[in-house]
Amino acid sequence: MTSPERTEHLVLPGVLTADQATATVRGILAVQREDGAIPWFRGHHLDPWDHTEAAMALDAAGEHAAAERAYDWLARHQNPDGSWYAAYADGDPHDVTDHGRETNFCAYIAVGVWHHYLATGDEAFLDRMWPVVVAAVEFVLGLQQPGGQIGWKREADGTPVTDALLTGSSSIHQALRCALAVAEQREEPQPDWELAAGALAHAIRRHPERFLDKGRYSMDWYYPVLGGALTGEEAKARMEEGWERFVVPDLGVRCVDPNPWVTGGESAELALALWVLGESDHALKILQSIQHLRDPKSGLYWTGYVFDDKAIWPEELTTWTAGSLLLAVAALGGDEATCAVFSGERLPRGLDPSCCG
Repeated sequence: MTSPERTEHLVLPGVLTADQATATVRGILAVQREDGAIPWFRGHHLDPWDHTEAAMALDAAGEHAAAERAYDWLARHQNPDGSWYAAYADGDPHDVTDHGRETNFCAYIAVGVWHHYLATGDEAFLDRMWPVVVAAVEFVLGLQQPGGQIGWKREADGTPVTDALLTGSSSIHQALRCALAVAEQREEPQPDWELAAGALAHAIRRHPERFLDKGRYSMDWYYPVLGGALTGEEAKARMEEGWERFVVPDLGVRCVDPNPWVTGGESAELALALWVLGESDHALKILQSIQHLRDPKSGLYWTGYVFDDKAIWPEELTTWTAGSLLLAVAALGGDEATCAVFSGERLPRGLDPSCCG
């Protein structure tokens, strides 16, 4: 059972004490089903991306057995084509509420698997999950377009949606690099994945016209940085460009500009992106600014806050919001596995093919 002694590395001034970190981890564990599924909250749905984010947070907190159960759930319920459905009612694999198969949802398992391996050193786990990762990556790359971007999803009837989302493709970029790290660890080179990752990074960096225009969403602002496609001065310039539009001092980050709604998940992810850029002081301030979203009873966090009306909305305490905060705290606190996954320093880079110029 999680205790304050086990979460001392998640202590961050103005964000979490050891007792608060323990309560947050216990809050996620309380939502996890016996079969390993982690829905948003009990009675709501599970999606594969947020399920994985919560599992990563459990690993960052030292709850490796619970995290492994979450990955085993994905392995047991992967579709024959390598995908997962977009939504399962309360994490019930037999009650699918959205039969679409979203590419960024499916790719993210590679990030989780690599993170779990770095946290545990468990070679048997990596061997067991390798076929799952391979199948997921192949499903995702089946929707890569000639310009490098990744189509959004397959509809329930299998129809491909070739329109690409910048946020989703940026997340996939990180996932492809983690998949390549797994392949490298197993000494099973995947040159096609390297080319795919390179083409995707090139599209993100140089061809915004290849993605649907979702510039009102803060995720489109910071995700190219968080996903590792934009680095260095380009990344810093992008952060500066969007700062005034999206950051609300002392409250957090807007989900959509100009709506008066800040959200915990986007705020925590922005903090991670700032940490990647070496802006730990700014990252800390962002995390401190969203403590008004914390529910002291459960240790979880409300999804968002409408500051014009001074109202929590929606009234839901989500595992993925808590998970994203724990991962940001773990990175700022120097957790080795989390730092390695999000800094990108130990991740292979894709090959940028000249044909994409």
